[in-house]
Amino acid sequence: MRDLSETVALVTGASRGVGRGIAVELGTAGATVYVTGRSVDDDTTEGVPGTVTETAELVTEAGGEGIAVACDHTDDEQVAALVDRIEDEHGRLDLLVNNVWGGYEGHDETFGFPFWKQPIDRWDRMFDAGVRAHFTTSRLVAPMMRAQQGGLIVGISAGDGEKFRGSVPYDTAKTAVDRLHQGMAYELEPDGVTSLVVYPGFTRTERVVAAFESVGDDLPESAHSPEFVGRAVVALAADEDVFTRTGGIFKVGDLAREYDFTDTDGSQPEPYDLPTDPV
Repeated sequence: MRDLSETVALVTGASRGVGRGIAVELGTAGATVYVTGRSVDDDTTEGVPGTVTETAELVTEAGGEGIAVACDHTDDEQVAALVDRIEDEHGRLDLLVNNVWGGYEGHDETFGFPFWKQPIDRWDRMFDAGVRAHFTTSRLVAPMMRAQQGGLIVGISAGDGEKFRGSVPYDTAKTAVDRLHQGMAYELEPDGVTSLVVYPGFTRTERVVAAFESVGDDLPESAHSPEFVGRAVVALAADEDVFTRTGGIFKVGDLAREYDFTDTDGSQPEPYDLPTDPV
């Protein structure tokens, strides 16, 4: 068991899915975790189950301290108020997980269409509620981390080397997330702040499970839980030498082997390989 009882963390987009899995695993390690999202009480995104209130309760039940904050990360004032609150209440932030991602909203059969048939609002969602949201939160927490001469920023992205991700807006947005965190690593290096990217594999999120159930298909055997991603983040946050990884991109399956952790069922899924050819 890795001990993060002295760690103050912020996980964005944690109402459900990967964000929730990360937050809960940080709670299991004893961390104080601010969890953010737009879904509160009965007001959930596109009717998908999960709220920040529920996630915060799960964090506390796991052994940490969960703090739910309703926050739309496309609203700069809300994000600034969130960061101010963390600074007022704790005076520091040790871990930021940039997980928020609105790119799957409005998901339909057009997702894999050629770019000239893609709805333009998909591009907007992926960049406004994805790339820009990661940038906004990072630029606001950077002064705190620079002042404390340490901290870890984890960007949750997706990909497999130079392979095309199957959709031009998606591929471009995820590549931008990668490059954003690599650029931040370069500029934060003199302050001892780590910025890196983590690639989950095929994850059993609520949206993914519902999508497969809707067409009567079984999930791939390689699919893993959101908590598996959380265990990767916990391992990185507990690693005293994590700064040596700054600017890197790491698959969860590879991290599981390096840090010797398993999924919730005791398995250790292989690193995810995209079934597409390099561009």
